[in-house]
Amino acid sequence: MKRIGAVLEKALNALMAFCLAFMSILVFGNVVLRYAFNSGITWSEEMSRFLFIWMSFLGAVGALKDHDHLGVDTLVRKLPTGAKRVVFVISNAIVLNVLYLLLDGSWKMTMSGLESKAPATGLPMAFIYGTGLVVSIGMGLIILYHLYQALFRPGAIEELTRMKESEEEIMTAAPVEHEAAEWAHGRTQGAAGGER
Repeated sequence: MKRIGAVLEKALNALMAFCLAFMSILVFGNVVLRYAFNSGITWSEEMSRFLFIWMSFLGAVGALKDHDHLGVDTLVRKLPTGAKRVVFVISNAIVLNVLYLLLDGSWKMTMSGLESKAPATGLPMAFIYGTGLVVSIGMGLIILYHLYQALFRPGAIEELTRMKESEEEIMTAAPVEHEAAEWAHGRTQGAAGGER
């Protein structure tokens, strides 16, 4: 299971890197062509927009996998383990319901967009509406895996409900950690070589 997850993560990262690189090349190339040669690529702006949409939606899937989405855990931190599990299951069931609605709406939009074409690139609009399908299925699988872990893996609920620290907490903790590291370094030098 971990091997499949690692392969999918690498594929996701490669797709996002491709979208970013191709988008950057198109935008930069179009700017150079406009200012240097008074011409441009007619479809670059539209394609860049499409790539940005895909990159954003794929990034949302990756962020969910890594628990990087914003969340408030003030109440959840204070709950006992059993209550944390109940709250986690309820909140993820709500997320699954929202993802189902996204999947249903995206499927309808994708099917209706098969016939209509984008004006500059000529791509079917289903290419854009399909992002909702990819995101809803990808996020749904991640949520189901997290629910499985929460219900059947001992100790997983603490890891699953822990939010990342805010930037302010990290910045205020950094000087204290730096001073502690310097103090420990000084003690090791003193013990190893003595003071001079």
